[in-house]
Amino acid sequence: MSLTLEQRCVHTIRTLSMDAVQKANSGHPGMPMGMADVAFVVWTEFLKHNPANPKWHDRDRFILSAGHGSMLLYSLLHLTGYDLSLDEIKNFRQWGSRTPGHPEVHITPGVETTTGPLGQGFANGVGMALAEAHLAARYNHTGHKLTDHYTYAIVSDGDLMEGVSQEAASLAGHLKLGKLIYFYDDNKITIDGSTDLAFTENVQQRFEAYGWHCIAVDGHDRDAIREATRRAQAVTDQPSLILCRTHIGFGSPNKQDTASSHGSPLGDSEIALTKKGYGLDPEKSFHIDEDVLAFFRRELHKGAAAEAAWNTQLEACRKAHPEIVEEYLSRMEGRLPENWDDVRPEFPADAKGMATRKASGLVLDAITPKIPALVGGSADLSGSNLTKAQTAGIVQAGAYGGTYIHYGVREHAMGSMMNGMSLHGGVIPFGGTFLVFSDYCRPAIRLAGLSHIQAIYVFTHDSIGLGEDGPTHQPVEHLAALRAMMNVLVMRPADANETAYCWQAAVAHKTGPSLLALTRQNLPTLDRSKYASAAGTLRGAYVLNPEVEAPQAIVMASGSEVEIAMKAQELLQAEGIPTRVVSVPCFELFDQQDAAYREAVLPASVQVRAAVEAGIPMGWEPYTGSRDKVVGLTNYGASAPFETLYEEFGLTAEAVVAKIKAQL
Repeated sequence: MSLTLEQRCVHTIRTLSMDAVQKANSGHPGMPMGMADVAFVVWTEFLKHNPANPKWHDRDRFILSAGHGSMLLYSLLHLTGYDLSLDEIKNFRQWGSRTPGHPEVHITPGVETTTGPLGQGFANGVGMALAEAHLAARYNHTGHKLTDHYTYAIVSDGDLMEGVSQEAASLAGHLKLGKLIYFYDDNKITIDGSTDLAFTENVQQRFEAYGWHCIAVDGHDRDAIREATRRAQAVTDQPSLILCRTHIGFGSPNKQDTASSHGSPLGDSEIALTKKGYGLDPEKSFHIDEDVLAFFRRELHKGAAAEAAWNTQLEACRKAHPEIVEEYLSRMEGRLPENWDDVRPEFPADAKGMATRKASGLVLDAITPKIPALVGGSADLSGSNLTKAQTAGIVQAGAYGGTYIHYGVREHAMGSMMNGMSLHGGVIPFGGTFLVFSDYCRPAIRLAGLSHIQAIYVFTHDSIGLGEDGPTHQPVEHLAALRAMMNVLVMRPADANETAYCWQAAVAHKTGPSLLALTRQNLPTLDRSKYASAAGTLRGAYVLNPEVEAPQAIVMASGSEVEIAMKAQELLQAEGIPTRVVSVPCFELFDQQDAAYREAVLPASVQVRAAVEAGIPMGWEPYTGSRDKVVGLTNYGASAPFETLYEEFGLTAEAVVAKIKAQL
């Protein structure tokens, strides 16, 4: 059987994927085999990219949301000339390889986002497309297109079943993100078997209802795929979903259209039969014909030419509008404006004080005009989260240049879209909701920590202190649960000035997410002429009353309970017990300090300690020595005024005093 060069190229994607999974004895060969035709067309005819420079700012973004089919992406990256050798393909899923089981950003050149949990990549792509639209609106008005690219993704049945993708799809349709083009691998198979077991809806009608432009094609008809992609590109006011009817395990005599090809190697004998059916030599493994490789490597020349053309535009714009180019590049390169933190507000001492959510809003009012990259929103709680700065224009369909996003009641999508915006570059994303609803953001927060992605969460109504709304809205276990995630800054400020420094830390922290837990109720603004500077917030914990030089006891707290700690200190001092008060706004920042600083704040010689926090005691043990030294909550909240709740649940200065005196 005589094969065309194009056929051999497509089959090479398939055989590399089959061989790598077989050698690893682990992986998912069926999806790469089924989507090879689609991927070939997109990567060699439509995708604007430069394999020699995977981080070129104006490249198209490609996401394999169906991350279990990672060998499809790795095969494409190797074939088109990215820095991913054939040895790495052969080392698939092994220790230290650049080809992990699911794609991970920052490990493999050309991987745009970490896709493992299904639906996350789908929502990441919506965030990337929104970032592209925002930057284009801000910087293309000069007549020079600094930002002009598409976001493509391959999505699966599993992606479309997950709730996060449905939230993101709804918002993408509302925002009319025309440069978002997704290819749906409609292969009718999941791990359990046929999709008829659990997924029989009309996907096309669902997405059309969301406001998407939809086209159904045979996923193995490359000409039909080409035509559908051109049609999708021509639709500028709707995202597009191209429904590709495919066969999982395409060409495998015994495994095609079966669940067994989804997550298991085909086996040597089946691979040989499949290669023979393709018209290839069944004895050859990891084989790439020279003319096949040469065809794919044309992407290096095409990519270099595309980037050179963009650089010409960039330089032309620089000559005409140097200030615009400087701002654009500073955003894309992640540089903050000089002295941006000079505008951080300082709040005077005030016994009545303000809620830390209010202070956060005032900080945003101050820093938003100074930091163009700061783009945020709220999950339908703008008036409660106070996340909309006075100068922030609203991002709307067809008018994307603002800096405030109304996410609607879509916390799952908000978190995942923030990750996508951050990975796209040019945007420091933030989003607001109640702390109790951080449960809906956890998958995105975890992936941001895993992937070292900057994203800022404004979580208000941070404790039983929100009062009458009751236990459904009162977070009790959430601080401990969020602190359990690695590479995540959980910050709970005690007053307005600590809040300002928490924002400073969050904006500067580029290698992971930052979470601000903020109060609904007013907290006193501490008199910093009497107490230590709030700048200690940047070190995670600091001594509030350094005048007590030889303490017999230490009382620690975060957020609203620092006031309780200070009252307890007054009671202890009155009884002749010198007591140090330590504000602990961020465990993670404190743990990063050197041993000398940590010892200076919490000297090992002072073992009489207590902590107080309106949450479960878990997590304080490294600082207190044991959980029974923590005044916290061991139950869900209740509906009542917050003053009553604190008294009834024993979150009082007297309870802290009792903890200390029991140790003396």
